Amino acid sequence: MSLYAIADLHLSLSANKPMNIFEGWDNYVERLWENWQHTVGEDDVVVIPGDVSWAINFSEAKADFDFINKLNGHKVIFKGNHDYWWNTMSKMNVFLNENSFDSITILNNNHYPYKEYGICGTRGWINETEVPADAKVLAREAGRLETSIKSAIADGKKPIVFLHYPPIFTNDCNYDILDVLFKYGIDRCYYGHLHGKAHRFAVQGVHDGINYQLVSGDFIQFCPKLII
Repeated sequence: MSLYAIADLHLSLSANKPMNIFEGWDNYVERLWENWQHTVGEDDVVVIPGDVSWAINFSEAKADFDFINKLNGHKVIFKGNHDYWWNTMSKMNVFLNENSFDSITILNNNHYPYKEYGICGTRGWINETEVPADAKVLAREAGRLETSIKSAIADGKKPIVFLHYPPIFTNDCNYDILDVLFKYGIDRCYYGHLHGKAHRFAVQGVHDGINYQLVSGDFIQFCPKLII
């Protein structure tokens, strides 16, 4: 039983949002399926931290979720900035249950237990606070992250954090998120969101005691990255 992660699947099996117009995304759905099925076992867990589907509602998302549900392992999903299908937890759980998507769990203000660890996280936000609206979103996302981490700790689990937005990008820092990571002694943080030329500016490795790793789909060649 192993833990993997891959962000930014950007599936669009019902929506008209082809990703193969971008460099490195040719045949990405087929590549994702083949790599996933050869890497992930039925008893493994895969975290997908955001930008799961281009769908704007559950009806459009159904084909994408059916694809994900048929992939090996259990999938744990967080929200990304392009997950417009996202809704309340009650409505999302009804959607999963009605369609028998039983290999998928959606996380929001909670954690998913994996062995002695707690899978925690939230979407995050851009690393800017000059605009009042952005500052409000940042504070909310930091609060959600803290709630998720507290949930794991209360369950006796060691938190591992997954975010969609990077908490550090080049020299820009998201201090709202970083303050939470430092407060609870988080030593692993995995994130997505960055594509193409932005890969070169991704923060990787240990910085101030936290090991950061980029797991966006195109960066890891559409093959889930082993975490534990």
